[in-house]
Amino acid sequence: MSTPTERSTLHQRLRADLTTAMKSRDELRTSTLRLALAAVKDAEVAGATARVLDDAEVSQVLTREVKKRREAADAYAAAGRAEQADRERAEGEVLGEYLPSQLGDDELAAIIDRVLAELDLSGPKAIGPAMKAVQAAVAGRAEGGRVAALVKARLTGG
Repeated sequence: MSTPTERSTLHQRLRADLTTAMKSRDELRTSTLRLALAAVKDAEVAGATARVLDDAEVSQVLTREVKKRREAADAYAAAGRAEQADRERAEGEVLGEYLPSQLGDDELAAIIDRVLAELDLSGPKAIGPAMKAVQAAVAGRAEGGRVAALVKARLTGG
């Protein structure tokens, strides 16, 4: 584990980009990065003891934040509030720049097939172990819901 003064490279990049956005008076990027850094800080102090997050943990926090933005944008759009929905989508895009690129459907299906074959998993009862193994293999490069749907389809023949 890193010492409290050592920040992950992703965290350092967020801070540096925040400074750049503030200097260029980019309001959207500034506010989005501030919120992201606040979420990272919240995650660092959550639990019994404060700790510094590594890149993978910072990435998980950012993934959650992107998902929140997408859900909020959908809710605003459904309520007829297009301007707020557009703002949420734009914030999600800014945060998405800091996440690993997402796997395409073919790449994801190939990983799922490989994991299922390696672990000799089949049938609906294998969904739990299959999800755990596939999530580890994709390492944040695919949304959990997307992974779950494909794993379930592969194991139930659906």
